[in-house]
Amino acid sequence: MRIKSGLMVLVVVLAGLVAGAGTGTAATTTGTTKAAATGSPYCGITWGSLTKSAGSLSSAPLIDVRTGRHDCFDRVVFEFAGPVTGYTVTYGETWTEGEGLPLSPYTAGDELLRVSLQAPAYDDEHLATVPYRVGEHTANVLRYRTLRDVVFGGSFEGYSTFAVGVRARLPFRVFVLAGPGTHSRIVLDVAHQWQE
Repeated sequence: MRIKSGLMVLVVVLAGLVAGAGTGTAATTTGTTKAAATGSPYCGITWGSLTKSAGSLSSAPLIDVRTGRHDCFDRVVFEFAGPVTGYTVTYGETWTEGEGLPLSPYTAGDELLRVSLQAPAYDDEHLATVPYRVGEHTANVLRYRTLRDVVFGGSFEGYSTFAVGVRARLPFRVFVLAGPGTHSRIVLDVAHQWQE
């Protein structure tokens, strides 16, 4: 009986993976969701948990990292002093820029989102534009439902890396916002759960 139930769950999950494999938008690649196979999506969220990637390299430096709590998701905002569009976000091990040291031993959470921003955390004179050192925790996520940690992985050759610890492998989305003023922001939202 347990084997039969296990096989049924596997068939349902695989059907959901096949059904959602082709969805996406120009700015992000949306993965499949467990909700499509087993119930209604939580808060109508259909983001999936596959890699999201867009944009190109920019020289506008990172100047701030902040977080926020919302009804259906937790948010991390990366703000830049100029236009930035390039990012890659995926679940998996995150390494420090330049050194290649794994950050999972130092990042809270059962799952890790590797955030690679295609912009430096330093200015034209190679002076740091954020107050964090490699391996430092950049946010207080006390009382957050999903976020567990945000750790700076460094900046090297125009790329900046963060390890975002979350409580489980959950749907996420990434998008770019213009402003304030001439600044831009790359926003990462991680849902609180898969389904209602």
